[in-house]
Amino acid sequence: MAFEPPQRLVRALGEDDAWLSRLPRTVQEAVDRRKLDVERTVVPGGRSSLLLLVRQPDGTPAALKLAPPSAAPGPEAIALEQWNGWGAVRLLDAADGELLLERLHPEVSLRSLPEAKALLEAAGTVRRLWVEPPAGHAFETVADRTARQAATMRSSAEPLVAAALGARDELVAATPEEVLLHGNFRQGKVLFGDRTPWLAVGPEPLVGERAYDLARLARDRVEDLVASSAGASAARRRLNRLADSLEVDRDRLRGWTLFRAVESGLRAVAAGRRAEGELALEFAGWL
Repeated sequence: MAFEPPQRLVRALGEDDAWLSRLPRTVQEAVDRRKLDVERTVVPGGRSSLLLLVRQPDGTPAALKLAPPSAAPGPEAIALEQWNGWGAVRLLDAADGELLLERLHPEVSLRSLPEAKALLEAAGTVRRLWVEPPAGHAFETVADRTARQAATMRSSAEPLVAAALGARDELVAATPEEVLLHGNFRQGKVLFGDRTPWLAVGPEPLVGERAYDLARLARDRVEDLVASSAGASAARRRLNRLADSLEVDRDRLRGWTLFRAVESGLRAVAAGRRAEGELALEFAGWL
């Protein structure tokens, strides 16, 4: 079949990426192996994986996700198995970086809702994901993931870095809980479904405290906050509402939100996404 990877994926991985160069063949083999009929490629799609809308041999709609090893599809599959459709997309099959998933509506995320309603639905969804990790799991911990990120951040001259690193050090010194976390939870990662209205997709799973999982959600629609004359106070009110509604310590949520905003901002700037990075850093400065 004729296949062209989405340009967003090409730009993110680089045209000479080995996995990307093999992708047309990988797609064909994955489709043939499962006897799937491909309807279309989801565009613009993500920066680290390809999503195809397909039909199984019996006509049931599904979605086939293909991801390189760097996107850690193995831990994603294990997390989806653990959730078993509770608050997250249901995993139908997994093998060699290929995930066959129940079909959701990829064009309809929580970002399509008014902000207040979107945050309410997001809170209800993420609460379902915070379960005990599977026995004998090998998921990364919040402390380990953020230690790697902190090591990269130390070379930056950005004034907020010292505050972010200090907050991170205090937070990991005493972790109050270890539950399974989505790892990249935000409104755009919650899609409309037929089985139940809102389901999380695209986890980068790890184990740790719930406040870490809320830190990315707290920064959602940052462009709207920055454009508002009351952006700083609105951001702090959102943070407090999220903490209170999900019974998370306000100070710990603030600390993780600061760290994750600075880390994300620096990474975006380094990747050439300067506007995105500067928005995240401006948000961090309000905290």
